[in-house]
Amino acid sequence: MAAADGDDSLNPISILIDELQNEDIQLRVNSIKKLSIIALALGVEKTRSELLPLIIDVLNDEDEVLLALAEQLGTFTPLVGGPEYVHCLLPPLELLAAVREVIVRDRAVASLRAISHEHSPAHLKDHFVPLVKRLVRSDLVTPRISACSLFSVCYPGMSVAIKAELLQCFRDLCSDDSLLVRCAAASNLGDFAKVLEMDDIKREIIPIFSNLASDEQDSVRLLMVEVCINIAQLLPQEVLEALVMITLCQAAEDTSWRVRYMVADRFTDLQTIVGSEITKTDLVPAFQNLMQDCEAEVRAAASHKLKEFCENLSADYRENVILTKIMPCSKELVSDPNQHVRSALASVIMGLCPILGKDNTIEHLMPLFLVLLKDECPDVRLNIISNLNCMKEVIGIQQLSQFLLPTIMELAEDAKWRVRLAIVEYMPLLAGQFGLEFFDAQLHSLCMSWLLDHVYAIREAATNNLKMLVEQFGKEWALAMIIPRVLTLSEEPNYLHRMTTLFCINVLSKVCGQDITTKHMLPTVLYMAGDPVANVRFNVAKCLQEIGFILDNSTLQTEVKPILEKLTQDQDVDVKYFAEEAMTVLSLV
Repeated sequence: MAAADGDDSLNPISILIDELQNEDIQLRVNSIKKLSIIALALGVEKTRSELLPLIIDVLNDEDEVLLALAEQLGTFTPLVGGPEYVHCLLPPLELLAAVREVIVRDRAVASLRAISHEHSPAHLKDHFVPLVKRLVRSDLVTPRISACSLFSVCYPGMSVAIKAELLQCFRDLCSDDSLLVRCAAASNLGDFAKVLEMDDIKREIIPIFSNLASDEQDSVRLLMVEVCINIAQLLPQEVLEALVMITLCQAAEDTSWRVRYMVADRFTDLQTIVGSEITKTDLVPAFQNLMQDCEAEVRAAASHKLKEFCENLSADYRENVILTKIMPCSKELVSDPNQHVRSALASVIMGLCPILGKDNTIEHLMPLFLVLLKDECPDVRLNIISNLNCMKEVIGIQQLSQFLLPTIMELAEDAKWRVRLAIVEYMPLLAGQFGLEFFDAQLHSLCMSWLLDHVYAIREAATNNLKMLVEQFGKEWALAMIIPRVLTLSEEPNYLHRMTTLFCINVLSKVCGQDITTKHMLPTVLYMAGDPVANVRFNVAKCLQEIGFILDNSTLQTEVKPILEKLTQDQDVDVKYFAEEAMTVLSLV
């Protein structure tokens, strides 16, 4: 430090000042991030007497710089002399907690909360609590917003008188004229309640909660659903039931759909809190109303909770409630005009199968499943097919297939090619759900028939399916069940079907490997080089290029190269082009 004292250009403070006056924002940010190094060089006394006042002077900088400063100050306690002097960090953080930029304010509040734990009770009383009071009484909105997050860290350990003052300050924030302040207070009400005694919660927090739950702004009211859950965890049963039910009855019928959405989204948490009897008498009707809400977003949120809600019902009335109360609403939702509602329902409704058992599943759930399986929305179909395993485990593969196969066949032969395409694309998923034995017996022929569809998109999707099916069931299965059927297509009179053979070989070679490709598929490709249709011949060249990387060099030289050389002499320009390209790519020139 002697050199620094003698040469001002080497003084850390002077260097910092120069850097903070630079026009480059990133340089200023980097300088702030090095504050801990500068503080170490200065020592704790100069950090308190020189560095911290300098920091306050630069608090009109860009938000990026202020954010970096707020982060640094949260770790500065050892650099100012430890807990005895940690209160020295409060002035700059107080100013940062009042800036307009939310992310800077939030970081400053986080740092304040962090260093609050390093204050002694006396310093909390003498320095931290006055800071909170100043923020609360500020004419500006932003300091009052920041103050809302600080009560829970300074309230414990204070005297009765100071606690009373803090409670009054918090009440003032909860009734503030600014919506943003009331929202901040509402968000922190649950956190504050955790540090209060039970009597204070009942006497102070519940009235505040009730007022906020009736606030004129829905932005405040929707926050109280989450707060209700947090506070309820602190209360005895006789108190929380009344608290939760009052909030739920108000919120579930709120004029704002956003509040009703929040109730639907957290409904099962509320259900857990109130217990089985209140669920039966009050929550079941409320859940029915949410499933029938006029807003699609609310219906979708309720639909997402359907399975969990039913699982949480008491066993002595669960089945009756589901069949008489929930299923009628579900039947309406399968035809809901909003696809997101139908998709949400499809993602969970199969989970009711284990709850309802075999007979009820067949009678009540199967009709809904068949409707959703035919839905025009891909997400709905995917969600229902993805959960088939739930139904299979309850009613068995044989009975499920009796219901499922007619619908699959109907969709597979639909006049609209996009409907056929949808069921084609889900076939690997269905195969995985039902297993190899069922697939070979019931679905294998259907999959192969799609290779002959008159629409190219169907043939292409069916070709890609083969690869996924082989990945599921293995090479040996492919050699026995797939490859022979594919190779017979090379004899089809329709040249489009013959080309399908080549497309299938392209994808199958990747999963079947060199041995099967060389012995079983390559001969057919080479044979098709003499096809009378030019489109087939140039696809032979493209296929040889594709599978050439799988074949060994000897096969390339003795079998592939002669055919490609022959094709380079073809009369058709396209055949010659693709044959020459294949030879170049495979280094056979």
